[in-house]
Amino acid sequence: MAERKIFAGPRVRRIRTGLGLMQTTMAQALDISPSYLNLIERNQRPLTVQLLLKLAAVYKVDLDELQGEQSGNAGQLREIFADPLLVGEIPGDQELIELAEAAPNAANGMIRLYRAYREQAARLSDLAELLSREGRIAEVAGPRLPLDEVHDRLHGRANFFAGIEDAAEAFHARLVPGDEIAGALKAWLKSEHGIAVRLLPVHAMPGLRRRYDRHSMRLFLSERLSPFDQLREIATEVSLLVMRDELALEVDALGLSTPEARRIARFELARYASHALLMPYAAYLSAAQRLHYDIEGLGARFGVSYEQAATRLTTLQRPGAAGIAFFLMEVDSAGHRLRKAGAQGFPQARFGGGCPKLNVHTAFAQPGQILTEATEMPDGLGFLTISRTIEGPRADFGERIRRTALLVGCDIAHRDEVVYGKALSSMPVAIGPACRLCERQGCLARAEPPVTRPLGLDEMATGLSVFDFQ
Repeated sequence: MAERKIFAGPRVRRIRTGLGLMQTTMAQALDISPSYLNLIERNQRPLTVQLLLKLAAVYKVDLDELQGEQSGNAGQLREIFADPLLVGEIPGDQELIELAEAAPNAANGMIRLYRAYREQAARLSDLAELLSREGRIAEVAGPRLPLDEVHDRLHGRANFFAGIEDAAEAFHARLVPGDEIAGALKAWLKSEHGIAVRLLPVHAMPGLRRRYDRHSMRLFLSERLSPFDQLREIATEVSLLVMRDELALEVDALGLSTPEARRIARFELARYASHALLMPYAAYLSAAQRLHYDIEGLGARFGVSYEQAATRLTTLQRPGAAGIAFFLMEVDSAGHRLRKAGAQGFPQARFGGGCPKLNVHTAFAQPGQILTEATEMPDGLGFLTISRTIEGPRADFGERIRRTALLVGCDIAHRDEVVYGKALSSMPVAIGPACRLCERQGCLARAEPPVTRPLGLDEMATGLSVFDFQ
């Protein structure tokens, strides 16, 4: 078996400089030439077994330290350079490993700086939420990335776009789809624009949901997608063609600052338009009221998925013909909030959505089941929440599926109008906006201390949480 070569130049250099030795002095002690030691320190020569043993004997060096991979810093540097601000700056891991090896102190400094940056960003976000609860706007919490800017604009306003709704209803009335809207939309694409819809196997389109080929005039959809998601992609393509002007007007009205943000917003609004096309406003509102906002029943009635039917509930705010003001939040199993929307804007100041006690997190333990709950905020505001997991695109054998959870909520005052209100217990669950903004004492689920109160840190008495505060 070939001997593994050990290149540990930066570690040898750290040992030498830590002892305050010149290269000539160390080379003499190791019985090698200064030029050879210089080559070792520059990783141009490996350490031999004899040199390893002599380093251990002369300088009492731990051999594991010289032979180890020192991967701790490299792993943390990978996390840093995966941040959206830095992603793509370094093409591979080798440069990060070299940085961690050659300049560990600089790497540690970068790690500490990044941690401070993340903590500062979290504190500014918390401050912005506190100020918003008081009706003030914090300029320090402005958008950092184009996607953040788009989400800030959309989350802060009602999830209703009148121009798109009117255009979708008018097109739907002309389409006369009958019982099978997917066939009607495909036929329209083919007859009006010469676009054919084709399903492609996973190996032919491994990383894409959809792709429009301008040359062959074909819309390719991945067979990973469920029939519901395939239908939405077709409806999105139709919306981009039919509602081009309406989408442009709504994007302009958002007042976005960059072309990339405008592109992202156009895609988000096209997805909104696809729901409006598949579930026309008047018909959907009427069915929702008759079914008492039963999401699964609405999905079956309109041939859409649970997620699509739930998302459509957050858009029913047409003046003079409004439904219950639902809001929606999607999270993954790690607790990341992936999507938020609200019929009157997502109620960030009143509801928050960052409490670990919300049943949207419990939903992962009961996939596919609908969980209902009455919740109460510290100020007495109450909400009805409905949570359920939803599945992403089909995964290959051995590949982990993408499963997220959807929370749909509304004011508790509407409990008698909603079918899910019948399943509520009399005792609401005490929640908060987020741990850093919540001042509930003795909360077993607290994950962070509140930014508004100092920690208790009493050696004589400790509470139920490690983050006890005064």
